[in-house]
Amino acid sequence: MIKDVTLSSRLFSICNYLFLTLLSFSCIFPIIHIFSISFSSDLAVTAGDVKLWPVDFTTDAYRIVLAKAEFVRSIGVSVQRVLLGVSINMFMAVTMAYPLSKEARVFPQRTLYAWIIVFTILFHGGLIPTFMTVRATGILDTIWALVLPGAVPVFNVLLLLNFFRGLPKELDEAAMMDGAGHMTTLIKIYLPLSLPALATIGLFSTVGHWNAWFDGMIYMNSPVHYPLQTYLRTIVIDLDLSTLSGTGDTLKEYDKVSARTVRAAQIFLGALPILMIYPFLQRYFTKGIVLGSVKE
Repeated sequence: MIKDVTLSSRLFSICNYLFLTLLSFSCIFPIIHIFSISFSSDLAVTAGDVKLWPVDFTTDAYRIVLAKAEFVRSIGVSVQRVLLGVSINMFMAVTMAYPLSKEARVFPQRTLYAWIIVFTILFHGGLIPTFMTVRATGILDTIWALVLPGAVPVFNVLLLLNFFRGLPKELDEAAMMDGAGHMTTLIKIYLPLSLPALATIGLFSTVGHWNAWFDGMIYMNSPVHYPLQTYLRTIVIDLDLSTLSGTGDTLKEYDKVSARTVRAAQIFLGALPILMIYPFLQRYFTKGIVLGSVKE
């Protein structure tokens, strides 16, 4: 049946589109503004002339930032952290969520273990005990100190657990009747049907590892091992000439930019990898996955 389009429904659609457009613009405006500042001259930024596009276009700020060996090294640490951390997080989330998603007759202790992981959300040992544990294990000032303390993403486990429980039970029963074990069922049935959920928790883990800065300050004794966000924090909070090389050309180049333009360049470079990854994962968020998987 075709529904008639009334005047009130049209007005509602127009207002809805206007509201969503303004909301989207309010989210993207800070990124555009930071991008414009990073490519603008010191004089234009100081005068407050930069809004949505660069004024007196220049790449001096990026040349200063990318010329720093510490900055490039910190990017390498962050990339290594993301690759290791996300792999460990995804493995732990999948292997924990699958058995906990089973019924009590299949896994009688599921309720006990589920309450244990919920308990870790409500209560935490604290910073000092966590630091003492990391130091006692001998991983202080290594990349493992950044990935192992958060190896089990409890929130992601709960998300994936509920997603697994929403999959048709007929798929599981059919696989068992065909002689498939739990590992085969997980790899060949559950995981292919769970791409949206896996993409979501994968993005959560990626953003969490990439944006983390506090643990780098706590667990890393040497600035050489700082991840990108920890390095940017030390530069953004305390930007001075001592962080630059002492050559005359570099100091002359630094006179052309301000702390604000350098800070904007660092912030934009720090956010750029996530901005590039998100579009490839976003399509999975609303994609249907079990439609047609069970036919009556």
